[in-house]
Amino acid sequence: MRPYQGWQGVAVDNGAETDVRLPVPVSPYGPLDALAEQVHALTQTSRAQEALAVLEVYEPLARAFGDDKTVGFLLQARMFAYVNLGRLQEAVAAGERLLRHNESAGSVIGVAKALADLARAHLFADQISEAMQCLARAGLLLEETSVRNERYVASLGSLMGSAINAELYETSHAAYHQILELWTATDRPESFAIYDLIHAEMLLEWGLRLDQLGDHAAARARLRTAAELFARWCDVPTGRDITAETLSVSAPYAMTLAKLGEVDWTLDLAASIVVPLRAAGDWYHARQAHLALGIALRATGDLPAARREMVAAKQLGPDSSAGWGLTVGFELAELNAQEVGEDATRDLRAMIHDQARQLWRRRLQRVAMLRQARQREEQEQARQRAEVASLHDPLTGLANRRRFDQVMTELDTGERAVPTVLLIVDVDQFKAINDTYSHSVGDQVLREIATILRANCRGDDIPVRYAGDEFVVFLHTDVNGARRTAERIRAAVRDADLRHLAAGLRVSVSIGAAALRTGVTAHDLFNAADANLYRAKRGGRDRVAT
Repeated sequence: MRPYQGWQGVAVDNGAETDVRLPVPVSPYGPLDALAEQVHALTQTSRAQEALAVLEVYEPLARAFGDDKTVGFLLQARMFAYVNLGRLQEAVAAGERLLRHNESAGSVIGVAKALADLARAHLFADQISEAMQCLARAGLLLEETSVRNERYVASLGSLMGSAINAELYETSHAAYHQILELWTATDRPESFAIYDLIHAEMLLEWGLRLDQLGDHAAARARLRTAAELFARWCDVPTGRDITAETLSVSAPYAMTLAKLGEVDWTLDLAASIVVPLRAAGDWYHARQAHLALGIALRATGDLPAARREMVAAKQLGPDSSAGWGLTVGFELAELNAQEVGEDATRDLRAMIHDQARQLWRRRLQRVAMLRQARQREEQEQARQRAEVASLHDPLTGLANRRRFDQVMTELDTGERAVPTVLLIVDVDQFKAINDTYSHSVGDQVLREIATILRANCRGDDIPVRYAGDEFVVFLHTDVNGARRTAERIRAAVRDADLRHLAAGLRVSVSIGAAALRTGVTAHDLFNAADANLYRAKRGGRDRVAT
């Protein structure tokens, strides 16, 4: 959770039953971050409809304040609320809005997390291909970024969760180990320990699937690791040590112990948590506890009691998870074999095993789909990198002549936003610099000038190395703004301290500028700027002519 401090009482009439108050937070995540905290708390406590009502107030408020970070967190909460309500197409639409929001903010980590969360919405909407594409993109972004902070770990956590939903156990396992690598390099934050639990539950599910396929050795290896991780939350596996905080963790722990054959521990633990879980309305974990108790009772030979617990686990629902239905069916089939003999239950057990193989094949198909999606994403990124490289000058890193030609075409077709002013920047007496100090020094001078150009350009401006010692800059401004920018560039070059390149080296530039006007072609614009450049040269150099 993101920390905040301070609440001041401005009540909001949001149409919900709860009394919602606007928090005044102190947080690095955005001025109104506590709004997002409150909404996320509602979605996490199954009050999704209430969360949507509150969002109708909070999201416009965050936008009015210009708090883009909080807007992103609220969009994420909206997606989660729709998922919890089963409004899956709306969840996908909200996730796509979140993705566009983070892309426009330029946050690689934010984009990766949005993709991982959107993948889950696609999965629930049975849009498997789209989900795999989102997971592939998210995984590649997280591998390539050098950022290592709390948001990076949270993005990996989202990737873990969505991969588990898709039964992509290998992907979830790899994401967990990326988090572990970060923990080994830094102090392990207490708040990150939740990922141990997520990983343990994945290992339990993975172990159950392998057990149903008959790969008992591989199943036990995963179950043993899961038990070690669960034990960090429930240090002593007895009912006497269960607290409210560890109640839900105790259910999968009991299930893991049951499958490992730890009968006494399972009986003690599972029997102590069934009633509290049911009383709390936590049916998901209650059924795990019932099933764990049934497996342990079956091992003791108390078959009637084992059947009672397994039937209770089956009845607690409903649940759309084919995996859970398979797990209960598998354990009941094992119980039937003990009750009436293996021969009498051979067909039933064969049917269960066939279902397990079908689900495993579906899982492997998703693994293959993810691999293919990743390959497509890698190819697209390689194509984009090649395209970017082809439009940039290798010496200065600025756009190159090919990009210049593209922009000139965009000017003629009306694709470039107006106003536009073209600067042509020429290094004064550059041949003398090369002849006096060497071509290597000349190259360094061009790099220094490129750095100055970049520093004086804004987001929509395009600096270009046009040819040799000549640069052009497309400025998204009017003539007066362009004149000020050109003067800043000229002064910055004149005042640059280049003694580290060569003793006594001084450099200046001459600049010609022209504005795009109605009815003027890009060729005419260039000629006008070029004429002004020569006027600046004839006027004594180191000057701007417009």
